[in-house]
Amino acid sequence: MNTLKRIASAYSNTSLVLRIFIGLVLGILLAYFAPAAAVKVGLLGELFVLALKAVAPVLVLVLVTSSLAAHQSGQPTHVRPVLVMYLISTFSAAALAVCASFLFPTTLALDISSAEGNPPSSIIEVLHNLLISIFVGPIQALNTSNYIAILAWAIALGLFLRHAAPTTRVFLADMSDAFTRIVRFVIEQAPIGIFGLVASTLAVSGFEALYGYARLLMVMVGCMLVVALLVNPLLAFLRMRRNPYPLLFTALRESALTAFFTRSSAANIPVNLRLCEKLKLNKDTYSITIPLGATINMAGAAITVSVMALATTHTLGITVDLPTALLLCIVSSLAAAGVSGVAGGSLLLIPMATSLFGVDTEIAMQVVAIGFIIGVVQDSFETALNSHTDVVFTAAASYGSEHPVATEQAVRSGPQASRE
Repeated sequence: MNTLKRIASAYSNTSLVLRIFIGLVLGILLAYFAPAAAVKVGLLGELFVLALKAVAPVLVLVLVTSSLAAHQSGQPTHVRPVLVMYLISTFSAAALAVCASFLFPTTLALDISSAEGNPPSSIIEVLHNLLISIFVGPIQALNTSNYIAILAWAIALGLFLRHAAPTTRVFLADMSDAFTRIVRFVIEQAPIGIFGLVASTLAVSGFEALYGYARLLMVMVGCMLVVALLVNPLLAFLRMRRNPYPLLFTALRESALTAFFTRSSAANIPVNLRLCEKLKLNKDTYSITIPLGATINMAGAAITVSVMALATTHTLGITVDLPTALLLCIVSSLAAAGVSGVAGGSLLLIPMATSLFGVDTEIAMQVVAIGFIIGVVQDSFETALNSHTDVVFTAAASYGSEHPVATEQAVRSGPQASRE
């Protein structure tokens, strides 16, 4: 019994990032030496992702409602600058992807069997579906993890509960604290979950199927890295007027890492909320911007849609002029905001983008099938980019409103906070 206690103590006292790295290495080794066993431990990863997805909707509802109910009139929330950064980042990502596709044209082998799916036919349909998704009941929104509707109900409840009895607001705060503690417990199991995810993914998929699309992946991942390491830090700097990289590296370690393996922005909401709490950000801000960012901040999706659409045109020999390329940037940016925060959510937007060039739907769905093949890499990088950016922009907006000295101390405390 004492030995088990010492093992548990050593586990809990070790840095979470180090534990995740150990789980990653063990998963790779198991997939290499014992593929059959690696497939079986995939259940651990599946349970971890399901636990995150299960707690996230209720957490968002309770957290946002509690924050708004306790919010004092006149206290700034800094939500607007975060939304502006979301918009600029997504459009910049789409524009970068279009430029990279012209500089490094790629082609596809369009002989893949059609993928199943029901893609939207136009950007109007995407925006229509996004608007319709707001007006659903709270129970249905929670059951389907419809974060747009959850946010709408949470905001409405929070605003009206400002006039509730003090005991009601205390109860909401206690509920928020309870769900936060549940989330902390789930996140502590991330090393075990990532071990299962990595082992099963490598055992089932491997990387052999990716070699034929190495150039396509290089263009796509290269764009995502440029956005993550250059574009987004620039936007954060313009807001904070301080070095954004300590903050960025903290977000990469604690948010992008888990998002990379869960491949779900929705599942990573609890991780981001916990990180914002550790960074001591304004709760009134991050309780809204983090779940909202999981729905509309989709720079990675804009890159995926743009690169895959232009790869299709290069394959078919279709000439794309500058106005059409600009239109593709706009369509990709707006459509990305309607992508659900789940694995592979951006791929079904490809037929809508290729329709701008008159590409047949059957061919477009073959491109979607290719997307599922490379998704083990593409979707992981895409989700990591999307999710950690939510924290970076939220922190930048919060720090940018503070006194310069306090801002610099807060940013520099990020890496230290991640080691606690």
